[in-house]
Amino acid sequence: MTYTVQVKVMPLKDLLDPQGKAVMGGLQNLGIKNVGDVRIGKHIDLQIEADTKEAALTVAEEAAKKLLANPVMEFFELTVA
Repeated sequence: MTYTVQVKVMPLKDLLDPQGKAVMGGLQNLGIKNVGDVRIGKHIDLQIEADTKEAALTVAEEAAKKLLANPVMEFFELTVA
């Protein structure tokens, strides 16, 4: 069976997010003042062939840990769509 696993990769909360700060400044320059913070991350969809949902999540977790997310600067969340 084919499972779609969504991987959300975001910067760690304690780290500065330069892209988010740049977007925040751009929003303020456009007159959009009511946005309190902006964090920029990545959204990755993986199509995984697996026998079970749990097996698909295991493959996605391995991919995220080894390639998709840098654990020093980022965290990830997995969701099966």
